[in-house]
Amino acid sequence: LADTTVTSDDCTDLTACGVLFLFFVPTPPPAPSQQDEDTCSDYGSRDKPGTALGRTVPDGNVLFPDIFRTDHLLFYERFKAYQDYILADCKASEVKEFTAEYLEKALEPSGWQAVWRTNVFEVLVEVVDVEYSDLKAVVQLCEPFLCESQVSTFTLECMQELLELKERRIPLQELWVVYDESGEFDQTALAVEHVRFFYECIWRTWDEEEEDDFDYFVRCVEPRLRLHYDILEHRVPSGLVADYHSYLSQCEELYRKFLNVRNNITSSDSDSEMENVSMVEGLKLYEKIEHLKQKIKLIENPLLRYVFGYQKYSGFQAKGQRPTGIKITHVVSSTVMASLLQSLIRDKLCPESCGEELEIQFHNDPLAAVNACYEGETVIICPGHYVVDGVFCIADSIEMEGYGLPDDIVIEKQGKGDNFVDCTGANIKISNLKLVQHDAVEGILNVHQGKTTLENCVLQCETTGITVRTSAELLMKNSDLYGAKGAGVEIYPGSTCTLLDNGIHHCKEGILIKNFLDEHYDIPKISMANNMIHNNEGYGVVLVKPTVASDVKDRAHVEGFRQEERPECVADELELYKQAEISEGNHDIVSELSAASAKKSQMHRKRLSELGITEADDNLMSQEMFVSIVGNQFKWNGKGSFGTFLF
Repeated sequence: LADTTVTSDDCTDLTACGVLFLFFVPTPPPAPSQQDEDTCSDYGSRDKPGTALGRTVPDGNVLFPDIFRTDHLLFYERFKAYQDYILADCKASEVKEFTAEYLEKALEPSGWQAVWRTNVFEVLVEVVDVEYSDLKAVVQLCEPFLCESQVSTFTLECMQELLELKERRIPLQELWVVYDESGEFDQTALAVEHVRFFYECIWRTWDEEEEDDFDYFVRCVEPRLRLHYDILEHRVPSGLVADYHSYLSQCEELYRKFLNVRNNITSSDSDSEMENVSMVEGLKLYEKIEHLKQKIKLIENPLLRYVFGYQKYSGFQAKGQRPTGIKITHVVSSTVMASLLQSLIRDKLCPESCGEELEIQFHNDPLAAVNACYEGETVIICPGHYVVDGVFCIADSIEMEGYGLPDDIVIEKQGKGDNFVDCTGANIKISNLKLVQHDAVEGILNVHQGKTTLENCVLQCETTGITVRTSAELLMKNSDLYGAKGAGVEIYPGSTCTLLDNGIHHCKEGILIKNFLDEHYDIPKISMANNMIHNNEGYGVVLVKPTVASDVKDRAHVEGFRQEERPECVADELELYKQAEISEGNHDIVSELSAASAKKSQMHRKRLSELGITEADDNLMSQEMFVSIVGNQFKWNGKGSFGTFLF
């Protein structure tokens, strides 16, 4: 990393894998207590009396015996088993061999019963031998014959015939060990569970073809295992989980097709036109597979999953103008006192400039009021503490304002959910509110598209604070944001973000800027004036950018910064601020980001040159991401005012 600064203390290595990937090696889990060691971590012990595992009563047929309960193992138990007992430092091509060696030591070779489960039936069998190298058990039907199926055709004779066709060899992951109080088969049940879990949740059919520069456990098992438990404990957005499983299914299907095409080419000795067509088809499939694998790896890596974030939203549609053509003012209050109503009428509902009579709807829930809005309407929220169980999906251009001070108008998110406020409207304004989020997965406010103005608000965050997505625009003024476990404000490529007179504090990072060096992304446009960024755990401002090989020897350094043409949307606001002397923190940010901008311009011009375009529009190609940065204060941030994160 040379002279660069990485924001995570847990980043230990960088490697190239199609694109540059950063492998995340989190701090090892704390050592288990002595009680834990005695009950669940000593996988080699066989001399303890009784069993340490629980039992589960099978559903359906009450005649079936109980089975060992092994599907509730903790992260640490599985982590320790795969790292210390099963896989160690093996390569992907050695996984089956290492697993077989583990099974020889942990598995009873015969004399235990199990329930053989498939999608169609369950049947009680007895294991008479184990073929360790093939990860299969040789079984026979138990007496009396116990079977439960979705169809009635699985008789004793039918099942015996099926077993003969399979040569009585059943994959271990299809067996659930029958419970035994003696403790003799505890390790057998655990071993079978580890094999089953590994091939259901960890192993990918394409793993053996991956490069073996790193041991398989570090490269694949650990991040996938962590993701599995993050999903179980609801620490990953549900949309991202759905995408992950979709990518896996697509990749599996494409990989099967790719193998068929490759096998057909390999088995053919002719140099026919059909074979050439197959080769082209194989290359196209390979490219699609690699693209999906990169997406999968980004989700599996906890650090990159945080850095790149989740960019999908539900795509809710704007309602547009109300069919009647009337614009309604929505008033939210749990109870309306006469004095409050008089003040509302005087200040908001019948101002002197109002030339026409307003139509008013009353609500006791701010979420219901927003859902009832059409284009151009206003929601006025009276003082009170409102607890909502849902997401504010604002797709129309509306105003949502509190009547009073932010601390008097509190909207609190109830329950665990992905989002709190999602904005896609062309021009949304939120003012004079306090938003409180607890136990969240996604950030407190996401601007997906359009422009959102946030003024005089307080945001008490839980995960990420505000996220400004690609092509979206945020104007945040006189607001206070704190408590984010991620970044207070995340700014994506191609977005526009103006921060004026805000406090951003007590977050993991203050502001996270994502400047991806790629022709598909434009740099963000950022204006910062008179913000107080303090007491954040990491940096006040962090720039996320890719590492390129030439960075070390020919990185462009640009002194100072150049004031750019201001976007129309923020020009009027910025006129309120006089150009001030740049403080040390502001200067550091400008210098580094100007260098990153110049580097990106150089890469753009190189790509244009390769395409035969000799003249590039420097006014467009070399724009810096900071339109203005003046008067900001950076104090008491754990790692300093500014840092860069290279991926």
